[in-house]
Parts: sequence; structure tokens; C-alpha cells
Amino acid sequence: MSDLVTGDAVVLGLRPARLPSRALAVMLDALVYVVGYVIVSLGVVFATASLDEAAQAAVQVGMFVLVLVGVPIAVETLSHGRSLGKLACGLRVVREDGGPIRFRHALVRGAMGVVELQMTFGAVACIASLVSERGRRLGDVFAGTLVIRERVPGARVMAVPPPPPWLAGRFSGLDLSAVPDGLWLAVRQYLTRMNQLDPATGAAMAAKLADEVVARTGTPPPAEVPAAAFLMAVVHERQTRDAAKAFGTTAAPYGPPVPPYGPPAPAPAYGSPVPAYGPPAPFHGHPAPVATPPAQAPTAQAAPAPYVPPVAPPASGGGTGFAPPA
Repeated sequence: MSDLVTGDAVVLGLRPARLPSRALAVMLDALVYVVGYVIVSLGVVFATASLDEAAQAAVQVGMFVLVLVGVPIAVETLSHGRSLGKLACGLRVVREDGGPIRFRHALVRGAMGVVELQMTFGAVACIASLVSERGRRLGDVFAGTLVIRERVPGARVMAVPPPPPWLAGRFSGLDLSAVPDGLWLAVRQYLTRMNQLDPATGAAMAAKLADEVVARTGTPPPAEVPAAAFLMAVVHERQTRDAAKAFGTTAAPYGPPVPPYGPPAPAPAYGSPVPAYGPPAPFHGHPAPVATPPAQAPTAQAAPAPYVPPVAPPASGGGTGFAPPA
């Protein structure tokens, strides 16, 4: 990787292209340009058949300069350093500060390419690229450019092992908001490489990380749960909550659900007067019947109190329960 520093003191992590990939890109470009030159030459020969030999020679020289020198310069200028060969090989020409090239950069590279690539069949360019630390040929040195690799293979991402089935959902009420991102990263790195460590060293690291997680969550350590299994379950719980938040799940990660429109209106108590439609009119002197109130609705039960995580009691030894093996 090339340590290039911009004017703002920013280090650019660029990967310079080496000789094999650059040579393959030049060969592909040369093949395209030669095929285009042959096609254009045949058309010019038929078009200039009526001219004399001097005029035909002048047209041939002008066409050679235009197709094999002017076209590469125009292509690199318009495509910002990506010709067909470089595009196929995943390469690109940039300035030394990482910015896109302009016409003057492409002009210098194209003019030097006539000497380096065409007149010497690439021998000078190969020697200069092998000698240069960043694989630059003379055209790149004079133009202040650099050929870099755009397609860099990505690193393989290792998945965190799942927790044991008997621990699934056991830590759903754990408050993980106080655990910093640096500690999560350390836990993930340990879990993805735990099988590559020495058993004693891995158990000690797991106990230390589990103690830090327990200290951040403020809950006592789970009984009879290995430190590595505890870390797996906690990471799995955090991933579950992140997935629920990302996909718009309305269920809270822990605690009872909260009504979206506020608490319900209180129901009337038993025995309270309920307005009726009025007593019926008396009939032939009989006493008016007493209106009987309808059956009262049962009082709504109060919502349960929200869940409050228990606070860890002070440990009697300075630790949190995960002791590394002797």
C-alpha cells in the first residue's frame, strides 16, 4: 500500500499496480488500437488511391499519430485514467495526490509512451517499472501520475458462533446501552478467533471480557454459565435487537409494551349511577317501576409495572464471577 499524503495531511491508502497487471492492460489497449489502426488504414487507402505517393505517405503518418498517439491521450483524458485495458484489469491512472488526471497528464504520458512502449517495444517501461518502488514508468514520473488498483479483494468476514440453545432468550432483559463499541469489537474478535487460541489463554481472555461486560451491564454474573457461552449469548442478543430496530419491529427489546396512544380511560366503579332512558309513564294508577341500572363493566386491570434490571451486589473479591482457569 502506498503512503501518499495530501495537502490536508491525510494519508491515502492506495495500492499501486505492478508490472504484470500493467503489462496486460497495455497489451489489451495495444490490441484495440492496432485493430482500429488497420481498419482506418484500409479505409484511407481506398480513399486516397487517386493521390500520389507523397500525399499517401503524409496521410499515413498523420493517421498513425492520430490513432496510436492522439486516441490514447483522448481516451485517458475523457475517462479520467481508465482505458479499455485498464478497465478490464481493474486499474486506473491518478495523480500523485490521488486526484483524477487531466489533459496535460495524459499528454505527457502519451508522448513518453511513444518512446517507452512503441519504439522500444516496452523494454524501457518494464525496466523503469521494476526499478520504481511504486511501479511507475518514465511517463508517470514526468507527468506526476500513478497507476493504482481499483478492485481490491475484500477481507473474509468471519461470523460469530451462535450461543447454546439453552441460553437463547435468557438475556432478553439485559441493559446493553452502557457497553461501549470498543468492548463489542473486542468480544467479536475473540469469538471469531477463539478456536485458534490456546485453551488456557482463550479461557482467560473470555473471563476478562465477560467480567467487563458484567460490570457495564450492572447485573450479577449468571450462575453456572461459561464465560465464552455468556459472551456468545450477549452478542446474539445485541444482534437480535439491532435487527429488530433495523427492520422496524415495534416490540421493545425488554420490558412490557407501552400503549401507543397513552393510558386507557378509567372505567366507572361499581355502584355508580348510570343514566337510563327514563322511567316509563304510570299505567292506570299503578306505581311507576323503578329503573334498574344495567350491568356494570368490570374495572380495567392496571398495567404491570415496567421491568427494572436488578443491580449487581458488590462482589466480595473484587471480581464479577468469571474466574480464569488456574
